[in-house]
Amino acid sequence: MTNFHVLVIGAGIGGLALAQGLRQAGVPVTVFERTRTRTDWLQGYRIHINPAGSRALHDCLPPPAWQRFLDTVSTVGGGFGFVTEQLRDLLRFTESEITPDAGPADSHHGASRIGLREALLTGLDDEVLHLGAEFERYSIAPDGRVTAHFTDGRTATGDLLVGADGANSRVRGQLLPHARRVDTGVLTIAGKHRLPDPELPGVLVRDTNMVIPAGRGSLFTSVWHPDRATVPADTTGDPFLFGTSSAYAIWGFGDATATFPPGVTDLPGLDLRDLVLDRTTGWAPELRRLVKGSDPATINAIRVRSATPVGPWETGPVTLLGDAIHNMTPMAGIGANTALRDADLLRLRLIAAARGAMPLHRAVSGYEEEMREYGFAAVAQSLRNARMSASGSRTGRYAFRTVLRSVHAIAPLRRRMATGLGS
Repeated sequence: MTNFHVLVIGAGIGGLALAQGLRQAGVPVTVFERTRTRTDWLQGYRIHINPAGSRALHDCLPPPAWQRFLDTVSTVGGGFGFVTEQLRDLLRFTESEITPDAGPADSHHGASRIGLREALLTGLDDEVLHLGAEFERYSIAPDGRVTAHFTDGRTATGDLLVGADGANSRVRGQLLPHARRVDTGVLTIAGKHRLPDPELPGVLVRDTNMVIPAGRGSLFTSVWHPDRATVPADTTGDPFLFGTSSAYAIWGFGDATATFPPGVTDLPGLDLRDLVLDRTTGWAPELRRLVKGSDPATINAIRVRSATPVGPWETGPVTLLGDAIHNMTPMAGIGANTALRDADLLRLRLIAAARGAMPLHRAVSGYEEEMREYGFAAVAQSLRNARMSASGSRTGRYAFRTVLRSVHAIAPLRRRMATGLGS
């Protein structure tokens, strides 16, 4: 084995997956995370892991961590449907159409952010994971080694530094100061509706749905059913708010930011709920019930931002992973899955370098070339979805709804789209 040391900045999904994969292959790795405790990492919504993400996660994690993940995932919405604002199907796929005869490593999973993080942390001791280490900058020595500098004066030196520090990455800010994140002009209001609710129809408590109305906006719905006995217990707050041990339906309403009142992101949950109810006047009562019955404490508004494509850069002892390079809108549901793909790809190339199959520089440059291609393709896809959700074109909506009905009726098109959803 070639002796080199990898420094990972950020203990998010991608950074931890990479660390787990390198560690079990015997490649020295250290992770630095600015937060100090698990309670600093609480997140309120679940993550959808698609089959590609599941495969990457399975390949990165050692068996105990993978089993921990499987023990903490929920029943994800089994099917996926496009519906009108009157809750009439335009196109619907069953779970078996999306992932036929799939094992756990090739399936869709619903994971709470807490549960996923705890699975990713399985077996990582204090020698690997350093909490309370806020990255400030890096420096590169004449011999090509890289040193991470932290705000408390600590330093750490290695052969490769991986910036996995999220959308506001300080590593990216130094490596690629020209890389930008832009406001997409789209705003989403999201909330949770506690389950069970006997007044909600099966498609809203079982499946994932995208509501395509004839007019403005769009509504996404999905579900979280913690049906496993080993879901991590919340000891720091309301489990409903933090999304681990209580069942809920999640919804997100998207539209152009300019159509909302100024200061919308500062409004309390009750006012945001009323805004969505006003926007959905005349919609199916069941959809309005989903919004109206949501706990205002779970409702928030977010301006949707996205990375812009970055061209090739000179490969060196610093690289990027996940949101740190290709932050995307949530409208495609593939951000976490793309970060996992990054982690798996970089893991494989670094292991090859450690075993002498290629120089470290070539391993990293090959990763960056491939990652830029699929990563920014995912950014573009999510941006298209975001803009479609905020489109005010009734003609465009009519055309899209017509296409969905056609796909539903034409078997080869239906199979092709189902395969795409399952990939």
